[in-house]
Amino acid sequence: MRIGIDLGGTKIEGIVMDAASNILCRQRIATPAGDYTATLQACAGLVASLEREVGRSELRVGFGTPGSISRASGRMKNCNSTCLNGQPLKQDLERRLGREVRIANDADCLALSEASDGAAAGAAVVFGVILGTGVGGGIVVHGRLLQGPNGIAGEWGHNPLPWARPEWGEIPGPLNYDGRHGAIESWLSGEGMADDHLRSVGERLRGEEIARRAEAGDEACAATLARYEDRLGRALAHVINVIDPDVIVLGGGVSRLPRLYRHVPVLWDPWVFSDRVETRLVPAVHGDSSGVRGAAWLWSPQG
Repeated sequence: MRIGIDLGGTKIEGIVMDAASNILCRQRIATPAGDYTATLQACAGLVASLEREVGRSELRVGFGTPGSISRASGRMKNCNSTCLNGQPLKQDLERRLGREVRIANDADCLALSEASDGAAAGAAVVFGVILGTGVGGGIVVHGRLLQGPNGIAGEWGHNPLPWARPEWGEIPGPLNYDGRHGAIESWLSGEGMADDHLRSVGERLRGEEIARRAEAGDEACAATLARYEDRLGRALAHVINVIDPDVIVLGGGVSRLPRLYRHVPVLWDPWVFSDRVETRLVPAVHGDSSGVRGAAWLWSPQG
């Protein structure tokens, strides 16, 4: 058995997974807002509660987090749950739990989950994408999570949107939180879509509402979605040109739009440096559970 913990900004979810990838139990608790010590206590308490439920102890534990571990300092970085930044999360969790733990970025966990027993099972190279509050990514090669020396593999959302279209206001592009203009995340996050619609029409709508109105024939919403799909196609073409994945798996709130899987592969085609594009674009099979499942998959069934 293995435990997976998805440490999110508003909730902490935990599961126990058996060797056949079955979920034996699942629990969720609220994330203590802005309190690092309370977050450690909550994680340790959740692990203990899951172990009580299955009647086992000292299970292997993997954590999916909203950031990554700095190889230079061993401390967390790039977390949108800012109380984690600069903290020795792995060491503190190991001290409280009395065992080794494994930690990966939440997008890495999505990619690992879907490459292990999800939409990309059996594929040689998988790029997992989160399109939600932020835009993240993870890379799995021959079943193993790619983790480079900087701990940032797959972080495509912080690159500039490629092949920018001046006629769509893409130069210089929106200001991102890191002080730079035109990042992929500022266009392709859920907020990015809403901001683009606001700039174009003067009305702020959530992505779900934009999609609903587009399907009902609203021309302005349809145009917003068309721009979004075109940008996603260009951004993913950049990824295909670099790592040539067999499968790209989409997760996160925006990934629930079925039309993306029809339109985007057509739109990325002109930008991919190949006479034929075999890469498949698919939705995550495990949906919102991919992150917590991927955290458990940080430990193989064999250890």
